[in-house]
Amino acid sequence: MLIVMQHGAAPEEVARVVETIEEMGYQARPMPGAQRTAIGLVGNDGRVDATRLAALTGVKEIIHVTQPYKQVSREWKPESTVVEVAGGVRVGGAEITVIAGPCAVESEQQILETARLVRDHGATLLRGGAFKPRTSPYAFQGLGKKGLKLLALAREETGLPVVTEALDADGVDLVAEYADVIQIGARNMQNFPLLRRAGQSGKPVLLKRGIAATITELLLSAEYILAEDNQNVILCERGIRGFDPSTRNVFDLSAIPVVKELSHLPIVADPSHGTGRRSKVVPMARAAVAAGADGLIIEVHPQPDRALSDGEQSLFPAQFIEMMREIVAVAEAIGRKVAEPSPAPVR
Repeated sequence: MLIVMQHGAAPEEVARVVETIEEMGYQARPMPGAQRTAIGLVGNDGRVDATRLAALTGVKEIIHVTQPYKQVSREWKPESTVVEVAGGVRVGGAEITVIAGPCAVESEQQILETARLVRDHGATLLRGGAFKPRTSPYAFQGLGKKGLKLLALAREETGLPVVTEALDADGVDLVAEYADVIQIGARNMQNFPLLRRAGQSGKPVLLKRGIAATITELLLSAEYILAEDNQNVILCERGIRGFDPSTRNVFDLSAIPVVKELSHLPIVADPSHGTGRRSKVVPMARAAVAAGADGLIIEVHPQPDRALSDGEQSLFPAQFIEMMREIVAVAEAIGRKVAEPSPAPVR
């Protein structure tokens, strides 16, 4: 439930609504806006007496949120959320953020070379897996804590904030120690203890859509994180399972405008996993920007043919450079621009 205050409502009127909600046994979340303040009622069990709130001075209207999710909905918060990441990076708003790097951290040379490459050509965040959930137990599982330390070294070298995945609730604290954004992978989208723990970490969370998840299920998973008082959630469309082997997944471009209509949270697109084919990544990156994505997450490797993980969908350096040039043009055509990285640290 959302209580919308009248334009110019006095602070004491807002405070009285908050006090009444708490007297009724629920939580109140004031959300000051540019024109008016709205107050979210958390914990609605269907027994809320809305007339008691509507009668309070300064209340303009009561909006009943009908979706199963609440805090992630645009009815709850009409203004789009911009997630603030370390180093002044912002995800959401007018600028398009590019997150790039290898699927997995393999060595110091590999991650530093890739980080310098993507930063020099426009990426503002560095991705890389230290822990890798693989379908086969015999596939490369990542370097673990050593990989996290190498990501931190790459951040120190380039100034790029780090996005990397936590696999379980017990591992969140370790990942949060090194990462600037905690990624929840597609396989873990409905790992609810992990979602709660990531929400409690205080770090921004990048939540990927599951391979067979509906958009409603994605938003409900995000609700778990927001319910822990963490508003810094970035959604990610990375493709869903289909039956045609031409691509690894079905890259659901329509999810981008659908999510933007339903939720205030920013959404980025992952055409690398969405297609699983190197030749399809750049065209789908262009399309995702045109569809309104707030960012891209792209796999890049100095030598994809030697990559230990997902080499077939990783871009060669020259392809990444060309992709950046093309998405700048697409962004300009729709009145947006691609965010530029901050200056590299002086060493």
